[in-house]
Amino acid sequence: MTISSTTTTVSYDGNGSTTSFPVTFAFFGASTTAEIEVIERVKATGAETTKTVTTHYTVSGGNGATGTAATVEWHIRRITTQTQGTDYVENDSFPAASHENALDRLTMINQEQETDLDLSFKYPDTYTGTGTTVMPEPSAGKGLQWNAGATALENSTEDLDS
Repeated sequence: MTISSTTTTVSYDGNGSTTSFPVTFAFFGASTTAEIEVIERVKATGAETTKTVTTHYTVSGGNGATGTAATVEWHIRRITTQTQGTDYVENDSFPAASHENALDRLTMINQEQETDLDLSFKYPDTYTGTGTTVMPEPSAGKGLQWNAGATALENSTEDLDS
């Protein structure tokens, strides 16, 4: 197989009646071992709940193919297990199929990490300062702000709810 698309997620608006949603990207595993994650997001509140396979949804397809996640309405993303199961044996013939499978797995993992990086906090390419992107621990009612030297984020001293 080849990985000819960089898509790692697909989202659908629930309409209360549709129960089968296409998974438009290749993923490994099948049925209960499918390496995908289904997340329900409530638009009004932003609350997210990760669903459980067989309890909340079922999966068809997989093993490197696209498929369908049934009885869900929401965000479906690939979560490839980050393991390396290909074992090359000296003096054996070259195992092209398992080698390609290993490369496909690495490509999928890389695409998923790139998706996460694209959503992360980052400076522009032209930034030359010394600021850190490490987040402070959450503090109820506080906001994030740059410190006096503009080198780190910190919690505000004011309660934003007041």
